[in-house]
Amino acid sequence: MQHGLSGLRVVSFESRRSAEMGALIRKYGGEAVLAPSMREVAAVDQHEVLSFGEALLAGGCDVLILLTGVGTRLLIATLSTRWPKDSVMAALGRVHLVCRGPKPVAALKEVGLAATLTVPQPNTWRDVLTELDLKLSIADKRVAVQEYGARNSELLTGLEQRGARVTAVRVYGWTLPEDTGPLRAAIAAVVAGEVEAALFTSSNQVDNLFLVAREIGRADALRDALRDRTVVASIGPITTEALRAHGVEPDLHAEHPKMGHLLAAVASHAADLLRRKRGAPEARTGRG
Repeated sequence: MQHGLSGLRVVSFESRRSAEMGALIRKYGGEAVLAPSMREVAAVDQHEVLSFGEALLAGGCDVLILLTGVGTRLLIATLSTRWPKDSVMAALGRVHLVCRGPKPVAALKEVGLAATLTVPQPNTWRDVLTELDLKLSIADKRVAVQEYGARNSELLTGLEQRGARVTAVRVYGWTLPEDTGPLRAAIAAVVAGEVEAALFTSSNQVDNLFLVAREIGRADALRDALRDRTVVASIGPITTEALRAHGVEPDLHAEHPKMGHLLAAVASHAADLLRRKRGAPEARTGRG
């Protein structure tokens, strides 16, 4: 076992992979505080998906940008409830499939499809546009974007500025977990200075954390605690943008946008960063 987080209490807001994150924290000797912040829900209104399906099967789509693996699978599954799956697969095989990173690529591979273009790390909306500029002209092309969560207006605007006719297809989103008790308790612990490090692995975690903090009247106190007394770790640029939007500057980032890399960075640097932020050693071996 490695002990880079020995004596440190580390909060994670991961939901789908909460247990895995807890195991990683404990692997480095830390005490894990697990506060799931999101619940994945399919879009209640399937109008965008089904309208896209009609256009796709009629030959009305030239480029499909796939932003997430979960969204790719859900999009195909939803379309296959309305049309024969073979027809859906054949139609998808006729369009340029642009994948934002390896997860949509893997989802396509599961159904026998291959990406036309894979956007490299760190997989931001800016990287999507840059890769298109370099390798695939979208001027006067019909471009659909598989979305998740909040609408990415910057990406949609960037595509339109390049001459594309853009359709957004929202297949799922994120809401608060049914039980927000662990999240509220984590906010209280951060505000009280009982947490040494906070890990953020998506922008939605940041938004939901501050949503709950506002509901209980602790948003300002949470922001101050994260800025002044807690080592804040971000998995990548999109998450960092969300933190900055809430007035929090991350102390460190993952070398690559993966949980293992994030934990390795935190284990290597958290103790030193904490001393700088708090002005004195804060690691503790026991809790009251």
